Amino acid sequence: MKKILTGLDLVAHGEMDALMGLNLGLLANQASLDSSLNHAADIISTKLPGSLKALFGPQHGFGGHDQDNMIETAHGHDKGLDIPVFSLYARAREPLDWMLDEIDAIVVDLQDVGTRVYTFAATMLGCMRTAARLSKKIIILDRPNPLGGNTLEGNVLSNDLISFVGPCPMPMRHGLTMAEMALLFNKAIGIGCDLHVIAMRGWSRSMLWNDTGLRWLMPSPNMPLYETALVYPGQVIWEGTNISEGRGTCRPFEIFGAPFFDCSGIADLLPDYALEGCALQPYIFRPTFNKWTGEICKGFMIHVTDPCAYSPYRTSLCLLQAVMRLHGEHFCFKNPPYEYEYEKRPIDLILGASGLAGALEQGAGVMETADSWKKALDEFSAMRKEFLLY
Repeated sequence: MKKILTGLDLVAHGEMDALMGLNLGLLANQASLDSSLNHAADIISTKLPGSLKALFGPQHGFGGHDQDNMIETAHGHDKGLDIPVFSLYARAREPLDWMLDEIDAIVVDLQDVGTRVYTFAATMLGCMRTAARLSKKIIILDRPNPLGGNTLEGNVLSNDLISFVGPCPMPMRHGLTMAEMALLFNKAIGIGCDLHVIAMRGWSRSMLWNDTGLRWLMPSPNMPLYETALVYPGQVIWEGTNISEGRGTCRPFEIFGAPFFDCSGIADLLPDYALEGCALQPYIFRPTFNKWTGEICKGFMIHVTDPCAYSPYRTSLCLLQAVMRLHGEHFCFKNPPYEYEYEKRPIDLILGASGLAGALEQGAGVMETADSWKKALDEFSAMRKEFLLY
C-alpha cells in the first residue's frame, strides 16, 4: 500500500518553509496528529520553538471534549506551552481581531469528513475572513477526504440557506479536501486571503479512507469510526427531526430510530434502490443522552456492504420519506435554533433546499428528485476542477 503523508507528516519530516520566521496560531483538535501520533502543537513547538502564540479549537473544543450542537466551549490556557486556547465555537465562531495581535499566520490542521454540514469548513472559512481583513496568512495542512475525491452527491446548497452548516453552495457530499475547500472559498466567495497549502503526498482522489493505510482518529465525539463518516452525509438529516440519530449510543449515525418506529413497516415502504450498497439491521437501543434519553427506541443499524455502490444521502432521504408516510402522527421536524440559526428550520439548513422536505412529504420520488439536481451538480463539479490538488 502506498504510504500517505498528510500535511502535518510533511511538517514533521522537515517541510516547514511556509511556517519559518512567523508567529503562529494553530487551529486544531485531538485528531491533529501525525502518523506517529504526535500532536501538531507539539510538532510545531519542537521544530520551531517559540513560534506558537495561540491555539484555536473548532466545534467540540481543542480537546474534542464537548458533545452535541450549540454546546459552547470556553477559552482556556495551555500550561505546557503557556499560550491561550481560544474557542471558535463560543459566542464568536471566528477569531476576534485581538486574538491575532501576536500572530502572523493561522495554521489549520483539521480532519474533515467530506460532508457539507460538518462545521470545520465553516470555522476555517471564518479564520480566512479574519485573516484577509487583518492581512494575516492562512496555512492549511491537508488531510484526506475519507469519502474519496471523485463522488459527489446531493443537491447544491441554495444561497438563501448559507449558514454554519452550509458555508458555500456545495452538495452534501462534496469530494474536496480541507485545502481544496479553502482554495475554492478564497476565490468563489471572494475572500482573497494570503493562502498557503502544504498538500499531502501519495493520496489520490479514488481513495476511500480504508485505502489510505492511515489510522482513524476521531475528529469529533460522535464520529468514532470511518464507518460513521460513510453514513454521515445521509444520516445527519435526522438532526433536523425528532428521530434519534444515535447520539447516546456507541455507534451514532449508524444507529437511528425512535420509540414509535415500526421497522417492518418502514422497510416495506423503501424502494429497491434505497438499499443499494447497504443493509438495514433492525436494532433496539436506549440513548444515554440527547433525544429520547433513557427510553427504548426501535430502529435500524446501517451496514455499508459496498461503499462504491452506496449513496448515503439518497438512502437516508428514502428512509425519511418512509418514516413520514408511516408515522405522520408521531414524526415531526425540529424547530430552531440549530447551529446559531434562529429562524430557519433545521431540516432546511441541513438539506440545503427549503422545499425538499415538503416535496418528500407530499410523495415526490427520491430518485426523480435527485435527477433534478444533476445540472447543478455537474456545474459544481466543473467549477471545482480548478481547485483540485490531486
